Amino acid sequence: MKGIADTGFLVAFARQNDAHHDWAVSLASRVTEPLLTCEPVLAETAFYLESVSLALQMLTEGLVTVAFTCTDHLPRLAALARTYADRTPDLADLCLIRMSELYPRHSVITVDRDDFRVYRRNKREAIPLICPPER
Repeated sequence: MKGIADTGFLVAFARQNDAHHDWAVSLASRVTEPLLTCEPVLAETAFYLESVSLALQMLTEGLVTVAFTCTDHLPRLAALARTYADRTPDLADLCLIRMSELYPRHSVITVDRDDFRVYRRNKREAIPLICPPER
């Protein structure tokens, strides 16, 4: 499975009491190569889990790999920030939108269905998503 990991997925995977934990664990069991992510997602994950160690463990155990450097994409990230200013996206979301443009065969794995259904890659394309079932 090829995917781009968002914070909510990683937090749900690590936190047994998360509403989406079973979904995240089931999905992670099908991962055959590391999911792509970025450092802002890892920083958010460490913050929400209150554990840098757990976020780093996801890297060392091969669940995720860092495949994006913000400084290489500053003009595009700034353009995305202007485009979606009304939604006040965080840096992690902007990076994931850009990563979806760079890796078009990868779906974004997220619990943030509402925002990612609005975000577009390459200005008009819907971003392919893998989300937990709607309740």
